[in-house]
Amino acid sequence: MSFHQTSGGIGRSLPTTLAEINVVPLIDIMLVLLITFMISAPLMQQGTQIELPKANTGALPDIADQIVLEISSNRLIKMNGVEIKKGTLRDKLEALAQVKPEIQVFVKADKKIEYGFLAKVISEIKKSKINRVGLVTLPEVNDGKL
Repeated sequence: MSFHQTSGGIGRSLPTTLAEINVVPLIDIMLVLLITFMISAPLMQQGTQIELPKANTGALPDIADQIVLEISSNRLIKMNGVEIKKGTLRDKLEALAQVKPEIQVFVKADKKIEYGFLAKVISEIKKSKINRVGLVTLPEVNDGKL
C-alpha cells in the first residue's frame, strides 16, 4: 500500500510506503508445516515386528548387565534396539564381554527364523566369551506339556 502526500502547494506528491509486514501468509505456511509434521511423525517411527514363540518359562530377570538381541523374520539383528551390521556381531559382543564379564544375552527371535540361523547366532555369542544366553518366549496359554 502506498500513500501519496502533497507537500506545499506545488502539487508534487512524494510516495511513502507503509512499514508493516503482512504475517497472514507466514501463519498459513506455519500451519501447513505443523499439520504435515503431525501427520508424518507417527509414520516415521520404525520398528521390527517380531512374532515370538510361546513356551512356559519363567519371567525375564531384571538384571542391569544384559543385552537383548532381536532377530526379525528377515534376519535383521538388533542389539538393544540398535541395528547391527552383518558380520560385526561377534566383535561388538567381545568388546562388551571384556568390559562386563558377567553379561547376559537374551535372544528374541521371530518364530519363523530357521533353526540353523538361530544356532549360528548363538554360536557367535558363545565364541565372544559370553556363556549366559537365554531365549525369550511368550507365555503359553495351555499346559504346554510335550
